[in-house]
Amino acid sequence: MMRGAGFLAIWSDVEPKHLTDYRHWLTREHTTERVTTKGFLGSRVFRLTHSDLNRFFILYELESPEVLDGPAYLARLNAPSPWSQRIMPLLGNFIRGGGVMTARAGRGEGAIVVALRLENLPKDAVRLAAALAALDGVAAVQIGATDLARTSVPTVEKGMRKDEGVFAGLLIIEALDEASLRHALSRVAEMAPELTASIGDAEVYQAMFALDARIADVR
Repeated sequence: MMRGAGFLAIWSDVEPKHLTDYRHWLTREHTTERVTTKGFLGSRVFRLTHSDLNRFFILYELESPEVLDGPAYLARLNAPSPWSQRIMPLLGNFIRGGGVMTARAGRGEGAIVVALRLENLPKDAVRLAAALAALDGVAAVQIGATDLARTSVPTVEKGMRKDEGVFAGLLIIEALDEASLRHALSRVAEMAPELTASIGDAEVYQAMFALDARIADVR
């Protein structure tokens, strides 16, 4: 599970013809650049399952939400590498948001996850996280609140992308297998009816790549 108080979550689609370049950029440059930025603790990359879409979910672990508009990260965003300048305009359905993790329960990391973008936050995030994490096959649950002001700071990199979506909150359920994950997801509406509208056709993602700042090769 994440150690830091802050998070940054990003979704995007990549066309098949750009997939190899994107994956090399992401795993050989971009995540290393990010986790070696002051305030970043780690990065995890997931890929959408059961779909022809090349859709990716990236979760960055931050020391605090203040990292989002701090000088170190903004310096990176305002001086994108040549490779980033090539990739950023290619990303479709781009959604980005960061803020504070308000509740966590469980331990470790699951290989299969649901990352729900919430229209509103649960009334009792701590209780919900604990209840979901207690279900069979669930490894960890995290609930975050987006800091729209810090997420929306204009940067050179942001200007290179197309329309960018945002969200109010984030619910991540990590499980040992997909059956356990879908069972947990079915319980969300029962435990927190206020989140029903956000569940919809929840997308299941599989872990693809992870990088911790403590072992990044340039630190």
